[in-house]
Amino acid sequence: MHGEPSRPGAPAPLIGPHDPPPFTWLNDEGRARVLLVCDHASRAVPRGMAQLGLADWVFERHVAWDIGAAALTRALARRLDAPAILHGYSRLIVDPNRRLDDPSAFPATSDGIAVPANLDLDADERLRRVASFFTPYHDAIAGRLDRLAARGITPVLIAVHTCTPVFAEVVRPWHVGVLWDRDPRVAMPLIAGLMARPDLSVGDNEPYSGRDPHDYTMDTHAERRGLPYAGLEVRQDLLPTEEDAERWAAILTGVLTPILADEALYRPWTDSGVSDAGPAARPPRPPGRDR
Repeated sequence: MHGEPSRPGAPAPLIGPHDPPPFTWLNDEGRARVLLVCDHASRAVPRGMAQLGLADWVFERHVAWDIGAAALTRALARRLDAPAILHGYSRLIVDPNRRLDDPSAFPATSDGIAVPANLDLDADERLRRVASFFTPYHDAIAGRLDRLAARGITPVLIAVHTCTPVFAEVVRPWHVGVLWDRDPRVAMPLIAGLMARPDLSVGDNEPYSGRDPHDYTMDTHAERRGLPYAGLEVRQDLLPTEEDAERWAAILTGVLTPILADEALYRPWTDSGVSDAGPAARPPRPPGRDR
């Protein structure tokens, strides 16, 4: 199932009739109480945006997308029998995992590479990008969670990302990192289970932290609702092929399966612990966090 058309009255869409949709659902009827999200699944740019003024080689690099993340998400969706949503476009247009008041949401440079189309962006162009790429994706996630809440289901959210083995001349030794903030219910046993494997180096909030305000998707859709969640960061050099994605999906599924079997997991979380209030519907957006 693909993305929905823009709303009436929204700014003119940047996605043409021959371009990919803003998001794609996989395994839409998956039975697991899990929702997989992949913010940086694609390096696509609409034809009308002329590759943002960038050369082809830039879209082979990590600056444009999370290399291997889409393949890993597809494999996890199959193994977990879970629905998954994949964002449809390059994060260089607008990063769906950033607050819109964050300068890195519309990066003028990324890892030393200038993005010509992002220099001196005016407010109207930003709004067009938000309406075309950012809002449809996040509304689709929120809508799915609202429907699950209406059925009395508190799902686990798992955000799938990949990272470079070296960034800013700093070597990242971890094979996989698990990102989290206040709710440890998925992250802590997942970290422990992965660390039990002698062949893996595992990062706890490494190479990025789930406590960082850059972590927009988990902040917005998991933490506000009190949903159990974890973010994954698998090193890109470990995912060069579909076979490698399947191998990593098998590793992660093997550790996640007993965690997800715990019925006590499927209740909302508050800062004082697990709530008995039932599943949480979408809360109001606080100031400064608008889409």
